[in-house]
Order: sequence, then structure tokens, then C-alpha cells
Amino acid sequence: MDYKATKKNPQWKWIKRWLDLAEHYASWSKDPSTKVGAVIVDDKNRLVSIGYNGMPQGLKNEDSYLNDRELKYKTIIHAEINALIFAQKTHADLSKCTLYTFPFLPCSNCMSIFLQSGIKTFITLKNDSERWKDSFEISRNLALDMNDVSVMEVEWYD
Repeated sequence: MDYKATKKNPQWKWIKRWLDLAEHYASWSKDPSTKVGAVIVDDKNRLVSIGYNGMPQGLKNEDSYLNDRELKYKTIIHAEINALIFAQKTHADLSKCTLYTFPFLPCSNCMSIFLQSGIKTFITLKNDSERWKDSFEISRNLALDMNDVSVMEVEWYD
């Protein structure tokens, strides 16, 4: 499932562009500890949707939720889910789409939801964060146990 992206690979330019865009959207998150971005792209490399982790729209006292770690974990919407919500408003069939995430693989809950949505290709940076290690392993195993699903964990080599 590891994938080494190099300038010699014809997909490298697009992979880098979309991961860079996911990184950009991650910077929009107000989460003080973890900023995550997600980009959904169709099979013709056209942008379908974006998302970043954050609280529900219109929430009063957002800072009180973000600054209480336990409460934040119970209420924050992950970047991938935000991207999926907006994608489903405009793009009925996601089966030929790819999800790009920054800085790491979707958690196991998000991976399950995305597999159910029909997305079969997931591209992210290789990240072995000890904090999310168990969830990432479950995500990888979910993908392995599915037909025609690929996870590319990119290592940059110039």
C-alpha cells in the first residue's frame, strides 16, 4: 500500500497538487492541536469537494468546544466527513472519485463511511503517528478487505 511518488511518475504532478491543496485547507481548521484537510477529486482530476476539521456551522461558543479536548473529540466534524457532506450535495456518484487527505490517513470511522460512499482510492502522506496508529491500522485493514480499494501512502522523493 505504500507508494513512492517521484517526478518520473506521470501521476506525481496531480498527487502533489491535490495533497498540497489538502494541506492548504487543513490550515483553515481552528482546531488548536490537529489540522486536517481533505480533497475529493473525480476521475478526470476535477475538484469535487473540500473539507477541513471543525465544529458544526453556527455553533455558539466554538472556542469552548475546541479548548476542551474531551468535548472536542465528541463534537468535531472530521475533514473527510465535511468534504463528503458537500460532495454529496453536488456529485451523486462518488465511485470514481479519489480522496486526498493531509496530514494522514482517515481514521477507521471515516474510512468505513467513505467505503460505504463508494470511494475506492485514498491518497495521503505516509504518517506513522503513534497517537493514531491503531486507527490507521484498522483503516488499512478495512481497505485490504475490500474489493478494488487502494490506499496510497505517499513518501516524497525529489
